[in-house]
Amino acid sequence: MMTMSEKLQIPEEKYYIDRRTGEKHEEPLYCEATLRFLYGSSKIGKPLGELLAKFSVFSRLIGWWYRRSWTRKRIRPFIVSQKIDMTDFEKPVESYPSFDAFFIRSLKKGSRPLANGMIIPADGRYLFYQDLSVCDQFTMKGNTFSLKKLIGNDSLAHHYIHGSMVVARLAPGDYHRLHFPCDCIPGPSRLINGLAYPVHPAAVIQNMIVLTENKRMITELKTDHHGTILFIEIGATAVSSIHQTYQPGKDYKKGEEKGYFSFGGSSLILLFEKGSIRLASDVLSHSAQHIETLCLMGQPLEEPM
Repeated sequence: MMTMSEKLQIPEEKYYIDRRTGEKHEEPLYCEATLRFLYGSSKIGKPLGELLAKFSVFSRLIGWWYRRSWTRKRIRPFIVSQKIDMTDFEKPVESYPSFDAFFIRSLKKGSRPLANGMIIPADGRYLFYQDLSVCDQFTMKGNTFSLKKLIGNDSLAHHYIHGSMVVARLAPGDYHRLHFPCDCIPGPSRLINGLAYPVHPAAVIQNMIVLTENKRMITELKTDHHGTILFIEIGATAVSSIHQTYQPGKDYKKGEEKGYFSFGGSSLILLFEKGSIRLASDVLSHSAQHIETLCLMGQPLEEPM
């Protein structure tokens, strides 16, 4: 069985492509020194990192801490270090009572126009896979990414084995509210308890197996034109909670809020049945080169019909 350090190799440099400009940018890693200590070669850090991933009390304590009023002083330095554009958001910086309140900030109305067709459901760095049955990117050190393990249901996984997958990695500086990608009727969310590995660039690019081991919630979205979509929220180290704000069984329009992540990095996976969607070619092209694309909520997820 792989150790944490084998699963999570921290890269010296990590780049992504900004979809709006086409430019390549180096990504600043939040708490990089801590990540390298816990998941690098340190004889003390490695076993400590394993313990932190296995016991959720660590993430709950961090969540409690960042809901305290004294954490407000961290907000402005964080905005600067993560280069966050505050003009997109509903409230001014000084109005947030804690760092976590800032972390789950809401968008300003009209700041994200919705594209035609299926839309990007959350800000993040994306990888697109049109046909999972021909992908070879998901094997590392003899361990294979498993849809059955990700979904926790063999018969349900069978419906998506030849389908398409969208993976979004939300960095700490990103907007952390999640939205429906199309008109749909969502079912209840199903919790799969798991570990709390960190979700940094290496976890998604180098070894997606990590995403099948973390705590996650799965929601089936019934749609008129795209079959049944699986919407999977995945927690990570320091993500104290995955919150659902929608009502199961209710009709929702694309762009309406589904939920949000509390403090920490996190990930999102969308699974589509075979032939139900043609994913956007620009992100597919970057993904084929193992390069993530920074996309914003509301941008197009599929090719125009």
